[in-house]
Amino acid sequence: MRAMILAAGRGERLRPLTDDLPKPLIPVGGKPVIEWHLERLARAGFRDVVINLCHLGDKLRLALGDGRRWRLQLHYSNEADVPDALETGGGVVRALPLLGQSPFLLINGDIWCDYPVRRLRSMHCEHAHLVLVNNPEHNDNGDFHLAGGRVQQQGSSKLTYSGIAVFHPGFFHHCKEERFSLVPLLREAMDDGRVTGEHYRGKWFDMGTPERLHLLRQTFDEPV
Repeated sequence: MRAMILAAGRGERLRPLTDDLPKPLIPVGGKPVIEWHLERLARAGFRDVVINLCHLGDKLRLALGDGRRWRLQLHYSNEADVPDALETGGGVVRALPLLGQSPFLLINGDIWCDYPVRRLRSMHCEHAHLVLVNNPEHNDNGDFHLAGGRVQQQGSSKLTYSGIAVFHPGFFHHCKEERFSLVPLLREAMDDGRVTGEHYRGKWFDMGTPERLHLLRQTFDEPV
């Protein structure tokens, strides 16, 4: 199985920090947040990792190189020709030629999570499989309902999408390479019963705002 890290975003809510620094290179716990992902992927047995690039993409590529220091092979999907990048859905579609014909792991580059990604390496996924987590304060109503291993739009209680998922390339077969979010695509598939999921109760942080970044750094007793 290959993996993809979504790393092309501008990080608008983290400005001015992200004016000169790609969001995935923001240090957390003594290292750039994307290195936490790369280390966990390598330990779990992944070897090929795709990273999409746009805002300050050259800095990210220079910092990570070819991935050999983690015993990985990094492949880059460049979106610099698109204003504001291709968003989560379009970014995956452009990267599909690098991801192969088998299910692949997708991780948002602006999260920190101790989820054991090894358990997803050999899973059989025909469409999409989402890892859901307990609702954080900034999303206390949650995103999706999980029942009987299926993810649904509506339900009595909802969980938060972690930004960790497995997709089959065929899930995107009717999509064009254009700027679009994964969310509407997932919602449509949920209505058809094509999205499975699981509830992970471990540590998870979204570092998309200064306040959330501060909360994450506090867990490492790190100065902000």
